[in-house]
Amino acid sequence: MSLPSDFLWGFATASFQIEGATKQDGRGPSIWDTFCAVPGKIAHGANGDIACDSYNRTAEDIELLKKLGSKCYRFSLSWSRIIPLGGRNDPINQKGLDHYVKFVDDLLEAGITPFITLYHWDLPDELDKRYGGLLNRTEFPLDFENYARVVFKAIPKCKNWITFNEPWCSSILAYSTGFFAPGHTSDRKKSPIGDSSREPWIAGHNLLVAHGRAVKVYREEFKPNDKGQIGITLNGDYTYPWDPEDPADVEACNRKIEFAISWFADPIYFGKYPDSMLKQLGDRLPTFTDEERGLVQGSNDFYGMNHYTADYVKHKTGTAPEDDFLGNLETMSYNKAGDCIGPETQSFWLRPNPEGFRALINWLSKRYGYPPIYVTENGTSIKGENDLPKDDILKDGFRTKYFHDYAHALADAVSKDGCNVKGYMAWSLMDNFEWAEGYETRFGCCHVDYENGQVRTPKESAKKMKPLFDSLIAKS
Repeated sequence: MSLPSDFLWGFATASFQIEGATKQDGRGPSIWDTFCAVPGKIAHGANGDIACDSYNRTAEDIELLKKLGSKCYRFSLSWSRIIPLGGRNDPINQKGLDHYVKFVDDLLEAGITPFITLYHWDLPDELDKRYGGLLNRTEFPLDFENYARVVFKAIPKCKNWITFNEPWCSSILAYSTGFFAPGHTSDRKKSPIGDSSREPWIAGHNLLVAHGRAVKVYREEFKPNDKGQIGITLNGDYTYPWDPEDPADVEACNRKIEFAISWFADPIYFGKYPDSMLKQLGDRLPTFTDEERGLVQGSNDFYGMNHYTADYVKHKTGTAPEDDFLGNLETMSYNKAGDCIGPETQSFWLRPNPEGFRALINWLSKRYGYPPIYVTENGTSIKGENDLPKDDILKDGFRTKYFHDYAHALADAVSKDGCNVKGYMAWSLMDNFEWAEGYETRFGCCHVDYENGQVRTPKESAKKMKPLFDSLIAKS
């Protein structure tokens, strides 16, 4: 038994990926509704209008979680379902708020601990149109603070809060590559608007300040009575040098993690951006005011960790181009000796490497003083899964092995290395809308039959999750 008796395990989802019901009960449009309507942005022209229909199937989803033995469930709220226009002076949609209040009540009644993410990429579209959304340094943090306060007040029974999911994605994929909503990029073939050299760094800064504002509100106005905790979820891969004998490749490995994770974690734990980023980006990286630093520094009760894969990293020479966001380096699946990082999946960016999971937990723990860590996402797609007959999809041995190997790597980080990991949430409870990849890529532990009423069927990986964690968690 390698994990403590109070260790929490469960599954994770996100509102836009599973809820559907995009026009039901007063919900307003999000930037993803708008983005999905742009031809060519989403595989096969898919959208989130129905998705898994989870808005109308909360009881079914809870029964599924109970059946699988899940101890906790991480899900996100749709901001535009609660405040359709998004702003602090805009009306609250009581039906939307009541939906989440009841959902939390029902989860707790079922013995499942809720983890709520306030923002999983689906900004109310009106705020993007009104003042540029995440790019507005004044308005966005204040509107997010108001939204957070509305939710904290309505759902005191939730004790685990996450402000933002993967701000790296909200910054880079939305404002540099244009791959995610609202699709800004300097590439004029993809978008008429955007500046990849500056906008992602502005968006990232404003997300940090908004996070700090929400945490201040929770700690001052709600935590004394509610006794909960709040943090942010950051994503990043582990890195190995392409040539371990080349000091420049070894250094680039660290820089890659700094550009992905420490961009957000360093200001929260140390009050400043990493030196490697300051050196490369110069004045394109915003400067914290004293007030902003006061809001951001120290604003994590726990560290939310999303992790999937690892890379070999090779440094580049010369000056980095202005649209570079990796840290003047390249990532690859094979190293100089010809070793492969891991087998292919449906996702071009994802190759299983469980050793990297343990190593990254250690990297984060050492850098940030061994904070409590919740793994808020971890999982894999399977190459060609969507093209298989349903019976074969249900036998997802590749995913089952992934979870087995990663859970054991996590247990080693705790029991052998002394890291403070308190929970693990598999991505994802069910197949869902996989953003720009539409419904082509499946990450679910449960199969969703999109053609026949969104019926959920547990795959092998779902059925084996409870015995897996039962074997690792000490009995109380």
